[in-house]
Amino acid sequence: MGELPEATVRTPAYGRDSLVSTIEITQRHDLDPVVAAATEGDESAFSELVARYRRELGVHCYRMLGSHEDSEDLIQETFLRAWHRRESFAGRSSYRTWLYRIATNACLTALERRARRRETAPRPAVAPTPLDLDRLLEETATADPGPEIEVVAKETFELAFLVAAQHLPPRQRAVLFLRDVVGWSAKETAELLDTSVASVNSALQRARRTLRERLPEHRLEWQLRPAGERRGSGR
Repeated sequence: MGELPEATVRTPAYGRDSLVSTIEITQRHDLDPVVAAATEGDESAFSELVARYRRELGVHCYRMLGSHEDSEDLIQETFLRAWHRRESFAGRSSYRTWLYRIATNACLTALERRARRRETAPRPAVAPTPLDLDRLLEETATADPGPEIEVVAKETFELAFLVAAQHLPPRQRAVLFLRDVVGWSAKETAELLDTSVASVNSALQRARRTLRERLPEHRLEWQLRPAGERRGSGR
């Protein structure tokens, strides 16, 4: 794997030789100056974009893959692809959307490889102990209310959601996170995944149905209620 341009302390320099073409690109695609400079090959500008988007793309990859180690590899791969393909960014979408497309496709490819490895790998002699999500959520639901328990409850539910999402087929998983977590429209999601709006809506319905089956009963509703109401619910 190659290396990303090293981040520098200096202010991004856009270069006199590329000034005219940068202005033309900005006018044509309404790019911000940093994006325009990065697509022209300015390494410090690209480093600024890496700093701007690395965290949220890293979280997206983690949700898709369910592994911190794998998500770190994929976020590195995402920015490497973005750098090497920088001239292909035409500005028809935002730079953020373009990065999400690269990251999501990289995650889908990684999940396909993972599935093939599992098909050929020998089964373990002892199956791993499953995570008792219902017990974890009950413990937080019956604990004394307060800021600390609210944080624990939020993190526990997010873990339950993430674990349940790993049972989804890769493209359903991508649709679920892009629509329900990132907040994209069906049209935006369809364009990113090169599919139809109808297919996105269908995948989202199936993904939500699977989550309802996988998550402990009533936990979606429990998560949305204040701590006092949860403790008084009798659950």
